[in-house]
Amino acid sequence: MARALASRMGLSSLKRKQTKSFSVRIVTMDAEMEFSCEVKWKGKDLFDLVCRTVGLRESWFFGLQYNIKETVAWLKMDKKVLDHDVSKEEPITFNFLAKFYPENAEEELVQDITQHLFFLQVKKEILDEEIYCPPEASVLLASYAVQAKYGDYDPSAHKPGFLAQEELLPKRVINLYQMTPEMWEERIAAWYAEHRGRTRDEAEMEYLKIAQDLEMYGVNYFFIRNKKGTNLLLGVDAMGLHIYDPQNKLTPKISFPWNEIRNISYSDKEFAIKPLDKKIDVFKFNSSKLRVNKLILQLCIGNHDLFMRRRRVDSLEVQQMKSQAREEKARKQMERQRLAREKQLREEAERARDELERRLHQLQDEAQMANEALLRSEETAELLHEKAQIAEEEAKLLAQKAAEAEQEMQRIKVTSIRSEQEKRLMEQKVLEAEMLALKMAEESERRAKEAEHLKQDLQEARESERRAKHKLLEITSKSAYTTTNSNANALPTDIPSFNLSSDNLTFDFKDTDMKRLSMEIEKEKVEYMQKSKNLQEQLNELKTEIESLKLKERETPLDILHNENADRGTSKQSTIKKHVSQGRRPVCI
Repeated sequence: MARALASRMGLSSLKRKQTKSFSVRIVTMDAEMEFSCEVKWKGKDLFDLVCRTVGLRESWFFGLQYNIKETVAWLKMDKKVLDHDVSKEEPITFNFLAKFYPENAEEELVQDITQHLFFLQVKKEILDEEIYCPPEASVLLASYAVQAKYGDYDPSAHKPGFLAQEELLPKRVINLYQMTPEMWEERIAAWYAEHRGRTRDEAEMEYLKIAQDLEMYGVNYFFIRNKKGTNLLLGVDAMGLHIYDPQNKLTPKISFPWNEIRNISYSDKEFAIKPLDKKIDVFKFNSSKLRVNKLILQLCIGNHDLFMRRRRVDSLEVQQMKSQAREEKARKQMERQRLAREKQLREEAERARDELERRLHQLQDEAQMANEALLRSEETAELLHEKAQIAEEEAKLLAQKAAEAEQEMQRIKVTSIRSEQEKRLMEQKVLEAEMLALKMAEESERRAKEAEHLKQDLQEARESERRAKHKLLEITSKSAYTTTNSNANALPTDIPSFNLSSDNLTFDFKDTDMKRLSMEIEKEKVEYMQKSKNLQEQLNELKTEIESLKLKERETPLDILHNENADRGTSKQSTIKKHVSQGRRPVCI
C-alpha cells in the first residue's frame, strides 16, 4: 500500500512538473529553433531568450508573430505567452520577424545580424510580391543578392546556368516579358560582375538601400471604411499613417506624418486619428474587427516611438553599439585590406608562377625542338657523311674506270691502227691472189692454146723432124711473168668509241635556324574600368533594353500605376512631402 501510494504521489508530482513547461518553435528567416519555456514566462522572457540565442541586440525592430483566425498578431511583452490566443498544440510556433522598419537602413541598422535578417525578410517580401518592385529594379536587387551569396564574380566558377536553381525575380516580372531564364541570368550576371569587391554585409546593405525607396516597403496595409462607407486602405509605416485607394497601394491619397499626429485611439471598431493642428478635423474610420484595431494601434505606437527616438540623441546603449560597430567595421576594413593585399600578392605570385611555368614549358619546348633539330642535324650529318663516302668511293671507282677506259681507248686505238694495216695488207694480198689467179687462168688458157698450138706444132715438128731434125735446137720456149701492181682502195672503218658519262650527285642541305631560347616575359595588366554611371541611368538603360520584350496584356494594375507615376514624376515620398508642405486641412475622403 505504501509503495502504491508513493508511486501515485510520484506520478502526480511528475505531471505537475510537466505542466510547468511547454515547448515552442521559433522560425527565423534562415533557421528554426525549439525552446522549453516555463508556464509563467511572459512574452518578454521568450523574446529575450530568442534575441540572446541569435546574438541580436537591436531587438526594438523585431517581434514574435503568430497566426490567429486568418490574421496575424504579435506577442505582447508584458503578457504571459500562454495567455495569448495561441494554438494549444505543442510546440507552439512563432515567427521571429521584423515588426518595424527603419527609415534609413544604413544609418539605423548597426549589427550585421540585424541587417542580415532585414535583408532576408525584405527579399522574401519582394519575391512574394508583398512589396511591388519594378522589373529593372528587380534585376539590380537580384544582382546584389547573388553577390551576397556567392561573393565576387568568377567566370571560371560562375558559368552559364549557375543561377538556374535560384529564385531571384518575382514571378510577375518573369511573366511580363518574353525572356528565357538564360536571358534573365545574363542580365543579372552583367550587374553582378560590377559588384566585385563588396562583402556580404555591403551587398546586403546596398540591397536594403534600394529596397527602402520602393513605395510598399515597410508598409502594413489594413482594409478600412470611412464615415461614408467608402472602402479604403490604411497604411502604417515608419513615416506615419497613409490612406490609399484599394486599387492603388503605391501612392497615398493623404498622409499623416507621425510628428503631426497628436493622438490615436479606437473605440470598438472605430479608429480616430487626431492631428496636432486642432484646426484639422479628426479622421475617423472603421475596421473589420476589433482585433485589427488592436494590431493597428500596436503598430502605430511602436512606429511612433521609433520615429521620435530617431530624432533624439542616441541612448548610451545605442552609442555603445554604434561605437563597437564602428570599431568592428574598421577592424573588418583593415582585415579586408590585409586580406586584399595578401590576395593581391598571392595572385601576383600565382601569376608570376604561372608565367614562370609557362616560360619553363616554353623553354622546355624550345629545348626539345632544338634537341630534335640537333638530332636531325646529326642524322643528316651522318647521312651526308655516308653519302660523301659513297660519292668519294664512286668518284674513285669512276676515276679508275675512266683510267681503264682511257687505257682501253689507247689499246683500241693501237689495235685499230694495226687492224687497219693488216686489213689493208690482207686486202692487197687477196687482190694480188685474185690477180694471180686471173693471170694463171689466162695463162692456163693461153698455155692450153699454146699446148694446142704446140700439139699442132709438135705434129708439124714431128713432121718437120722428120723433115729436119737440125731445126729442133732452134725451137726454144720463153716464159715471162708480168707483175701488175694494184692499189687497194681503203674502206673507211668506224673506230669503236667508249663514252663515259658520270651523273653529278647533288645534295641540298638546309641549315635549320635555331630560335632564340630567351624571350621577353610579357606582363598583361588587367585594368578594371569601374563604371561611374548613376543608378537611375542603369535602371533606365535596362528598362529600355527589355521594353521591346514586354507583353502589355500581362501588366498588372500595380505595373500600370507605377508607369503612370513614373511618367508624372510622382511617388509616395513626393506625396508625403506635398501634404506636409501644404499644411492644410485634409480633403474629405
